[in-house]
Amino acid sequence: MKKILYTLALAVTFWSCKTGSTGAAKSNMVEVNINLTDVKDDKVLVTVTPPAIKTDEIVYSIPKTVPGTYSTDNYGKYAEDFKAFDAKGTALTVKRIDDNSWSISNAKTLKKITYLVNDTFDTEKGTGFGNDDVFSPAGTNIDAGKNFMINTHGFVGYFQDKLEVPYKVTITHPETLWGATSMTDEDASNTADVFKTSRYAILVENPIMYSKPDYTTFNVNGMDILIAVYSPTGKFTAESITPEMKTMMTAQKNFLGKVNSTKKYTVLLYLSSMAKDDAHGFGALEHPTATTVVLPESLSKEKLVESMKDVVSHEFFHIVTPLTIHSKEIQYFDYNAPKMSEHLWMYEGVTEYFANLFQINQGLIDEAEFYTRIADKIEQAKGLNDTMSFTVMSKNVLEQPYKDQYLNVYQKGALIGMCIDIIIREKSNGERGILDLMHKLSDEYGVEKPFNDDELFAKITSLTYPEVGEFLNKYVAGTTPIPYDFYLAKVGVTKSTEKKAGNPFLKGQTPYITIDKATKEIIVRPDVENEFFKSLNLKGGDKILAVNNKSYNLDNIYDLITESENWKENDPITVKIKRGAKEETIKGTVKLPYEEAETFKATDASKDKLKNAWLKG
Repeated sequence: MKKILYTLALAVTFWSCKTGSTGAAKSNMVEVNINLTDVKDDKVLVTVTPPAIKTDEIVYSIPKTVPGTYSTDNYGKYAEDFKAFDAKGTALTVKRIDDNSWSISNAKTLKKITYLVNDTFDTEKGTGFGNDDVFSPAGTNIDAGKNFMINTHGFVGYFQDKLEVPYKVTITHPETLWGATSMTDEDASNTADVFKTSRYAILVENPIMYSKPDYTTFNVNGMDILIAVYSPTGKFTAESITPEMKTMMTAQKNFLGKVNSTKKYTVLLYLSSMAKDDAHGFGALEHPTATTVVLPESLSKEKLVESMKDVVSHEFFHIVTPLTIHSKEIQYFDYNAPKMSEHLWMYEGVTEYFANLFQINQGLIDEAEFYTRIADKIEQAKGLNDTMSFTVMSKNVLEQPYKDQYLNVYQKGALIGMCIDIIIREKSNGERGILDLMHKLSDEYGVEKPFNDDELFAKITSLTYPEVGEFLNKYVAGTTPIPYDFYLAKVGVTKSTEKKAGNPFLKGQTPYITIDKATKEIIVRPDVENEFFKSLNLKGGDKILAVNNKSYNLDNIYDLITESENWKENDPITVKIKRGAKEETIKGTVKLPYEEAETFKATDASKDKLKNAWLKG
């Protein structure tokens, strides 16, 4: 569901509507108007006309949590000035129950409710995963006349017991802005869009991004793809990244084979300026027919395309699970009292595994790169709790201590998928793998037929081999760490080492630099050194004021990190520093820090047939 990148955050959808309609209170439909034309104080007016209400009191809620985020975000906190009116315009009594819900009295006479919505991008502290920020791809942006990131759950709520009622959402917007979405606009006007969905859950899964039109469309094996981009300075366009996206998505469709439940797929890419009031949570969030992506605009073209390949391929593979194969907890999701499924190893882990496997399978990366990725995941998983039951963690992921282990779904979760794949390949003499299992589960269940959480392992075992069931019970439900070397040896792959270029300012999650909180200056740490600092004769305590004539401090330190990702060995570089009270400028060349990194190599030729079936099958 959520894919986390760089400072580790999450991606969702954001949406918007217009004002006033009449007579709808008698119909069995929720009508919503989001006004993007008259934005006041960075707030958007939302007007909701209810369906017929037969109770004296009704509760209107905006989600606390939405599918795919695995976090408590309380989107209702961003709504204010909530009012309810009868047909004569008389205000009804409203009581705020909690952050996300309002109780309305005399509800049988309710004609409309209104409230203002603030965006979430403005509130992000930018300190990365684990804080209280709403993950940017699941958040909302209000930048009048330029961009509106409409994740609908941030603008639109639902009435108690009326989640299955149809929705009609009208969004009024400036003529200069165009709304990119997988939904169909039923209004021909250039200043209003009308979208209809059969129920609230469908609306929540359909983000819209309004900005100056910048999009491309293409078809991949019968699926229409829309790529829409918002780049604040115009550095990137949809056209500039489309060739790589088309290559990747064609490869994904070829890899998946018969899975074809989605006819149209939209990629919404928002590029952040990294300003204080802009998005800082980089990654993506999936939906059945769309994904929202947030990345820094400061990336190089090469790094942007690389990041898009990783995050979009992950989100796209979610059309298999949980969008096609999922439990009742997901099918009947409770937005304000969510019950979580215990199978994140499949929803996120298998999805992340596919996002890497398809690239070696379709020739987009070589074996060495694939093994490096596997080694990285093993290394990252080691830093998390390797003896915590994955199913227990999944079911309790909204609470501590499980919440802090969520990131393991992209590390150990993917490795679980890999081990199951290898077991199935071995037992079937290379004929089948985990993709075959997912096809069988898709046939068994499907979009409208969920499974019971406690029955999935038995079902998988019946569709595969007893060894798969034993693995799931011992290593996924159980607390035993997985012996990855044992499973990789089955396909002739063993441990190796390689020299790997690192970041000049970070070693893993450990920085080589620190901050003077009083002055916001960036300081070289005295207790660490690397080749980059040595070659430029930078010493502990030196304050880095500028690099290549661009000034840096705490406010734009993310820019420095992302820019440094683009540096190549022996690139010319100029660094302005303050040493003691004296400023000086140092000119030199980039020397990247290299370190020994663990990886894997194919060393047992007798297993080549099985290895090739695994990677290329």
